[in-house]
Amino acid sequence: MNSQDNDELQHAANRRLSTTLARVLRELSRDFDRRVTRRLHELGHADISLSHQVVFSNIGLGRTRVTELAERAQITQQAMGKTLRELESLGYIERVVDETDRRAKDIRLTARGRQLVTDAVASIDEVKREYAAKIGQAELADLDGRLRDAAIRLELDFLPHNWAEATES
Repeated sequence: MNSQDNDELQHAANRRLSTTLARVLRELSRDFDRRVTRRLHELGHADISLSHQVVFSNIGLGRTRVTELAERAQITQQAMGKTLRELESLGYIERVVDETDRRAKDIRLTARGRQLVTDAVASIDEVKREYAAKIGQAELADLDGRLRDAAIRLELDFLPHNWAEATES
């Protein structure tokens, strides 16, 4: 095999690796998250970063523990703890003593955190409208449905129990 053939094989392999389904899904996810975060900044949450989304996409509106959040987000408890300390200092979450186990602390949203959730839902809706304007409403709905169906069939872990019942992401 000559050098040119080797270069062509390497180029083809690099192209294939850079265009995998995982890469496309990751780039779509990153774009979606960046757009939502940008909108949240415009709505007055300039202190929120992409790294904080790991909490808000897993916390819900009730109380939960650091261990549960870390497990849902598939990150270490230390990493989750660091992010929670940041959000607590920004006033989005608070730690309260668990009424059933006085040794444990529950994490819950503050009023500011609940407002962020409200603004995030509005931002998600706006980003979906932007996507629909670019690719079409029917195509976006089809993509959403096919991805949800694939996730169900693949029996993916770490998704909220009721996620598949939602008609919109």
